[in-house]
Amino acid sequence: MFECVATLYIKKVSLQKKSMKISSLLLEKKPKLLKKWFDLILETYPPDTAIFLKGQKNRFANPVGHTIFEGAEGILDQLLQGNDADSISAFLDNIIRIRAIQNFTPSQAVGFIFLLKKAIRAELANEIREQQMHEELFMLESKIDELISISFDIYIKYREKIYKMRANELINRTSRLLKRSNMFKELEVEDRGTAGL
Repeated sequence: MFECVATLYIKKVSLQKKSMKISSLLLEKKPKLLKKWFDLILETYPPDTAIFLKGQKNRFANPVGHTIFEGAEGILDQLLQGNDADSISAFLDNIIRIRAIQNFTPSQAVGFIFLLKKAIRAELANEIREQQMHEELFMLESKIDELISISFDIYIKYREKIYKMRANELINRTSRLLKRSNMFKELEVEDRGTAGL
């Protein structure tokens, strides 16, 4: 019995040490990893837009590119610190708010999360293979996968706001048009006339 408990404890400690390995590697390679992920995100945009977003560094001349970069950096920082998905949602919110108003399908709007996995594998491919860090990679990718459901909820929230704004704008335009053509008054008179029936 004692051997079984000791073996489990050793495996747990070993897994924690391996997890620390991948975390330290990610911290070490964070600038390269962030650049790779940011470039992959920009590839989801049309080529001319991607060139502008990547090339223009001024946050006032390029608020979209700046927001995406800052959001990606925040998400990566939170993941490396081991924080849960809820603490990352503010950074997701900033990126998804932008992508919700652009012409992205839902899967495209939240798909940038999967690109982080691609960037990690590209940057750490040799280390993962040489140091047998497949379990730690799986754990990290599981955390990244959790972000997808949160991202989709955020996307839906913003799309609903957009649809409500469009519906309200259509109602306001129609109302103004009816008032200008005096049809609104005729409708009000008809409504009052039939109200007593």
